[in-house]
Amino acid sequence: MHLTTLELTQTKGAWWAHSAAHLGLICVITIAFAVLGHLVRGVTRGGAIAGALVCLALFASVGPGAFAALLSVFALTWLATRIGLAGKQRMGTAERREGRAASQVLANLGIAALCAVLSAVLRQPRLLLAMAASLSEAAADTVSSECGQAFTGQARLITNFQIVPAGTDGGITVIGTLAGAFSALLVSLVCALAGLVSTREMLITTFAGILGMVSDSFLGAWFERRGWLGNDAVNFLSTAVAALAGIACGHFAC
Repeated sequence: MHLTTLELTQTKGAWWAHSAAHLGLICVITIAFAVLGHLVRGVTRGGAIAGALVCLALFASVGPGAFAALLSVFALTWLATRIGLAGKQRMGTAERREGRAASQVLANLGIAALCAVLSAVLRQPRLLLAMAASLSEAAADTVSSECGQAFTGQARLITNFQIVPAGTDGGITVIGTLAGAFSALLVSLVCALAGLVSTREMLITTFAGILGMVSDSFLGAWFERRGWLGNDAVNFLSTAVAALAGIACGHFAC
């Protein structure tokens, strides 16, 4: 496995926030990010606080590259929720006007934050693959769902391909799936450009993100529709699937 400059630094046990200057910069950017997210109605106040904690964990553990990846996830998901908003509001499937709550933020980004911290604590570069994969899944899942609802009124259950209204738990659409896969690729590309993963590893994190997105649909069809799991639990498990897939694929690709 070829290590990036950042990974080589982490194997020596260095956190990016190793000085007062770095920590101060992180705090300023984290606060600005949280305020921006709330001002554009991407998150509630509680969601902004949760987002700030995630941002702090990623930035302090890994550095600016992780923040860039997080910012790409936020931009993609925010834009996706605005596509066809009027139609989604009529269907009753639109995101809340005030944005995502803290539980939603942590469900989608908590695994990425955990992987970032563990990568610094355990000095294990492969956890960066898990972080990138989970961020890719978080973007893919939201974009696929939002675009599917925006451009078609019908979906098919991933388990039996029965036609259901768009927005149904476990429902998938062609355009939504393609948009989600492209989003996973974009986030993985940002991670590669930031030096978090190599070009070859970018393909791994993209694949893992798409796998997590598909897992989300299966979990939605099997468990969420029956009321056995809530949406936050499904999202959390899906990002975990992506992270584990990233680690596993990284292991076999070495």
